[in-house]
Amino acid sequence: MQQENIRNFSIIAHIDHGKSTLADRLIQFTNTVTDREFKDQLLDNMDIERERGITIKSQAICLNYTAKDGQTYSLNLIDTPGHVDFSYEVSRSLKSCEGVLLLVDAAQGVEAQTVSNLYLALEHDLEIIPVINKIDMPTADIDRAREAIDSELGLDPDDAVLTSAKKGIGIEDLLETIIARIPPPKGDPEAPLKSLIFDSKYNAFRGAIIHTRVFDGTIKAGQWIKFFTSEAEYKVEEVGVFKLTMEKTKELKAGQVGYIVAGIKSVSETKVGDTITLVENPAEEPLAGYKDVQPVVFSSIYPASSDNYQDLTDALAKLKLNDASLVYQKDSSVSLGFGFRCGFLGLLHMEIIQERLDREFDIAMVTTAPTVKYKLTLKGGEEIEIDNPLNFPDPSQIEIAEEPFIHAEIMVPDTYLGAIINLCLERRGKNQKMNYISPKRVELSYDIPLAEILFEFYDQLKSRSSGYASFSYEPTDYEASNLVKVDILVNGEAVDALSFIVHKDEADARARSICKKLKKTIPKKQFKIPLQGAIGSKIIARETISAFRKDVTAKCYGGDITRKRKLLEKQKEGKKKMRMVGSVEIPQDAFLSVLRTDSDE
Repeated sequence: MQQENIRNFSIIAHIDHGKSTLADRLIQFTNTVTDREFKDQLLDNMDIERERGITIKSQAICLNYTAKDGQTYSLNLIDTPGHVDFSYEVSRSLKSCEGVLLLVDAAQGVEAQTVSNLYLALEHDLEIIPVINKIDMPTADIDRAREAIDSELGLDPDDAVLTSAKKGIGIEDLLETIIARIPPPKGDPEAPLKSLIFDSKYNAFRGAIIHTRVFDGTIKAGQWIKFFTSEAEYKVEEVGVFKLTMEKTKELKAGQVGYIVAGIKSVSETKVGDTITLVENPAEEPLAGYKDVQPVVFSSIYPASSDNYQDLTDALAKLKLNDASLVYQKDSSVSLGFGFRCGFLGLLHMEIIQERLDREFDIAMVTTAPTVKYKLTLKGGEEIEIDNPLNFPDPSQIEIAEEPFIHAEIMVPDTYLGAIINLCLERRGKNQKMNYISPKRVELSYDIPLAEILFEFYDQLKSRSSGYASFSYEPTDYEASNLVKVDILVNGEAVDALSFIVHKDEADARARSICKKLKKTIPKKQFKIPLQGAIGSKIIARETISAFRKDVTAKCYGGDITRKRKLLEKQKEGKKKMRMVGSVEIPQDAFLSVLRTDSDE
């Protein structure tokens, strides 16, 4: 295929604006699959993706389309994840393209992630084609959507293509617009090889399969390739393009999107954003923009039964083969035994890994509350990073404590403005700007501690705005904060798995909330069980689980009061002794109670 007949593009949109459905219609219209092979959300391979209607793992597919001018074009659709947790993967996929389709829901209009995706596309200097989707909906307002594209995105509303991905309306017009407006790729097939890794997946028989976009040069089977980051060298076994299945070809030239099989053992060796070159005639420098993806949310995972520890070990190892962004190491807890401390890209990523462990490997597990990575400067000048409350040093040794912040963009109808501002202030947000983007829609910008959005923030945002607010964020920097470690004591013993790090102003409320939850979940014993929240030796919250009571005086139907008193004193001594030697078993539900906020009560 000649370079001038290649188009590389992606579809970007806010969650649930019809991205996967539009990809389905493009695939069907170009006859890439037969009706028998077709199924909804064709590019979404995981059950979780289909159930939730989100894209977690990016996919690519090559569509051959004969245009009205009689020429056949090769259209490479690089589908991207739709959630903010995977923004780096989205940026690498966009770098592989020359243009994007920016999807706007005709009923919902422009939302927060639509704007952040637009900025990503502008950073890569891509041709942007606005597409108004779902025009068949009864609530569709095309004029309002055009107005939003003009006022909120700064794009020409007359360029917008009207489609209904569900009904297949406007698909041909869209394909013709892609060919007319998205430029063909540049690059010299004779130059030293420069090829970008935008994704990879693991195959049990062939190893890690690289998804790549060739910018310069040509690559074919039998050549030796080298990665710029790791400097590892491999011999290419096969190259090809993505159809419904992988289709082997003789070579991949500058401008093409395809795959490389080279007997690579793990996807962790094929880092997203890395550059591939040839060993014989290497390029002088890699493609710009590579960075090491670092986890931002941390949580410990323990098997519900210690007998399942080896099963959990094997399951995480298998997940790691396909997901290089999952980071884990061995961990142990006095309360929960042996487990793993895991790092995730965000809350959705954490939820997906936990759900896959449950579904694919049938492992019952206990998960601790998610935390973030804190930076501490000790009085001796030493700087340390901690992501586990168990490693929090003595407060007297800390000079400065810093926590990570995010920059949040929230779009909300003005009716709900007060409720959303209150939510941001409750979460220690600092307002940066407030902008009326239309008479009834407001854009809020807040800097919020990352730890504050881990607990029900998104659910609260949706409930307080009746589902109309949209939210996107990006990590910014660390800021000094008054942090403390709160221990939860059950019957006087600290339960390490329930400890958490929090801002001092919120420590009392969080500790009280958790103690109340524990009171409901820990069963009664024959002695009183005190539940306490403590910062060091200072108790800041307390609840008491009352003891089972036995009426020992029931048999005393008469006689002197001293007989009853004697029996009560004997019972009291027995209870005291029982409390000293009795142990309190904490059910799994108790560990989940720290994940819930006061709103759940």
